[in-house]
Amino acid sequence: MPYTIAEIASALEADVVGNKDLVIKALAEPASAGTDDLAMASNPKYAEALSNGAARAALLWADADWEALGLEAAIRPQRPRFAMSRLTAMMDPGQGYASGIHPSAVIDPTATLGADVSVGPNAVIGAGVSIGDRTVIGPLCFVGTSVVLGADCFLREHVSIGAYARIGDRFIAQPGVRIAGDGFSFVTPEKGAVETVRETLGDQGDAQGQSWARIASLGSVVIGDDVEIGANSMVDSGTIRATRVGHRTKMDNLVHLGHNCVVGNDNLLCGSVAVAGSTVTGDFVVMAGQVGVSDNLTIGNNVVLGAASKVLSSVPDGKVMLGYPAVEMKTHLEGYKSLRRLPRALRDVAALKKAVFNAGGSD
Repeated sequence: MPYTIAEIASALEADVVGNKDLVIKALAEPASAGTDDLAMASNPKYAEALSNGAARAALLWADADWEALGLEAAIRPQRPRFAMSRLTAMMDPGQGYASGIHPSAVIDPTATLGADVSVGPNAVIGAGVSIGDRTVIGPLCFVGTSVVLGADCFLREHVSIGAYARIGDRFIAQPGVRIAGDGFSFVTPEKGAVETVRETLGDQGDAQGQSWARIASLGSVVIGDDVEIGANSMVDSGTIRATRVGHRTKMDNLVHLGHNCVVGNDNLLCGSVAVAGSTVTGDFVVMAGQVGVSDNLTIGNNVVLGAASKVLSSVPDGKVMLGYPAVEMKTHLEGYKSLRRLPRALRDVAALKKAVFNAGGSD
C-alpha cells in the first residue's frame, strides 16, 4: 500500500524534511526512480544519479542537503542501511500466497495447526506435527513426523523439514531449504585409510580398501528463534544428539551444516559455507563466502573468517582469519605481500650473484 513520507519516516524513527504529505508507492534506485518512488540515495555517490531519474523524494544520509539535490522531500535516518531493513519490510508485497488451507494440501489428522496458519498447494504435513500461529507453509513443502514449528514462520516453496526437528518462532526458509536430512556418517569394519591418514597426517600405512557401513542419524535438528536459512541450504541431523542452530543466526544460499554441529547465536554464514560435523561456533561469528571449516573444531565468539578461508584448527575468541590454511588476517596479508615481492627479490639475488661472479673473475 502507498505511504506518505511522514508515515515512512515515523516507522523508521528518522528525520523528515520537505513535503511530508508526498505519497510513495515503491522504492527505486536513483537513476530509475519515478515521481511516486522513494529513491535510495543513502550516500553522496548514489545521490549523483538522482538527476537521471524523476524522484521527488529520497532516502538520504543524515546531514544531506536535500534541497540542493532538487527534491521536494527527504528522509534522513542516522544509519541509512539499517533503516532499509525496516523500510523494505514495509514495502514488501510478499509472494502472493493465498491464505488458508489449499484443497490439495495433505495434512495428517494428528497434526496441530495454530490460528491463521496458511498451507499452500501440494504441501504435506505429517503425523504429530505442531505448527504455531500465523505460520505460512508454501507450495510443495514437506513437514515431517512430530516436527515442532513455531509462530510466524515462513517456509517458501519446496522446503522440507525431516522428522522430529524443533524450530523456534519467526523462522524463514528460502526455496529448497532442507532441514534434518541424515548426516554423512560412515565407518569401515576395520581401521581404514582415512583414520590412519588423520593420525599420521599423510601416511596410509598398511590400510586396505573396505566397504562403508552407514551410521544412522537419530538426533534430528534444533533451531532457535529468528533464524533465516537461504535457498538450497542443508542442516544435517545429529547422530545421537541434535544438530543445533542458535537464535538469530542467518545462513545464506548453499550453506551446509554437518551432523552434530552447534552454531551459536547471531552467526552470519555467507554463501557456500560448509561446516563439517561436530564443529562448535560461539556467538557473533561471521563466515564469509566459501569458507570451509574442518570437523570437530571450536570457533570462538566474535570470530571473522574471511572469504574462501579453510579452517583446519580451532580459532580463539575475537580472531580475524584468512587463507588456506586460515591464519590471522594480518599474518596472511603480510605473507601475501612478501610472496608478490619474491620475483623481484629473486631477480635482485640473481643480479647480485652475477655481479659477484664477474668481480671475482676479473682478479
